[in-house]
Amino acid sequence: MKFAICNEIFQNWKFADTVVAAARAGYDAIELAPFTFAHYVTDISAAERRTIRDTAATHGLAICGIHWVLARTDGLYLNHSAPEIRARTAEYLCALVDFCADTGGRIIVVGSPKQRNLLPGISAAQAWDWAAETFQNSVNRAAARGVTICLEPLAPAETDFINTAADAIRFARQIGSPHFKIILDVKAMCSEAKPIPQIIRESAPEFAHFHANDRNLKGPGFGEVDFHPIAAALDEVGYDGYVSVEVFDFSDGPEAIANRSIGYLKQVWNAPRHLPRGARR
Repeated sequence: MKFAICNEIFQNWKFADTVVAAARAGYDAIELAPFTFAHYVTDISAAERRTIRDTAATHGLAICGIHWVLARTDGLYLNHSAPEIRARTAEYLCALVDFCADTGGRIIVVGSPKQRNLLPGISAAQAWDWAAETFQNSVNRAAARGVTICLEPLAPAETDFINTAADAIRFARQIGSPHFKIILDVKAMCSEAKPIPQIIRESAPEFAHFHANDRNLKGPGFGEVDFHPIAAALDEVGYDGYVSVEVFDFSDGPEAIANRSIGYLKQVWNAPRHLPRGARR
């Protein structure tokens, strides 16, 4: 399994120092939060994008993709009732595809709960159609640039629009492109009624990225979630993307988060387990 870590965990660190720490810990890739570089990706020059890509490569790390893509932006909303706001968001999603591809990334995670909540008086069906319309141009751009956009189902405590993997898959299938998939996130799956391994099995092959964290908002191995059955399910379905560490509680410090998380994940994946006949690692 390939392991990545999200760069916003290293709060206020220089990107070069983040890369060095991630490589030393044993990660294979970095996942970028664009807001750690600028409020808008359109403000990040071509030269800066090359520097980001080359800095990671110098230390043997890939850039797997980007997430938190609408964080700290203003005037953007996936399913807003105002056509001009949806159009502006659609245009920015295309810019995100370009930023991702320019830095060497291949995955865009779209969570953004505050930019997709149902607005007063708007039905879920109408919001669904508007969101699909907003994504369309960026999906076409993603196909052209070898990027996959992944919609993230989130817990009801975070948003009231697309809360389960099954709903996210239904939305993705409506888009009808291999460049539009979903992402599975352990913390988010903890809010579903189904066991996480079952969600993984039922979601394959519709998910193209995986976030590792715990119900307690910390890293894998920092809480009660047992990753052994999660690893077994990912192996069973033949998942070959990254398992990327994303946390929301930074209180343990970036180096402790990075080192303990990957230490736990490698311990889990190195543990012997029996796969069903015909499944592949």
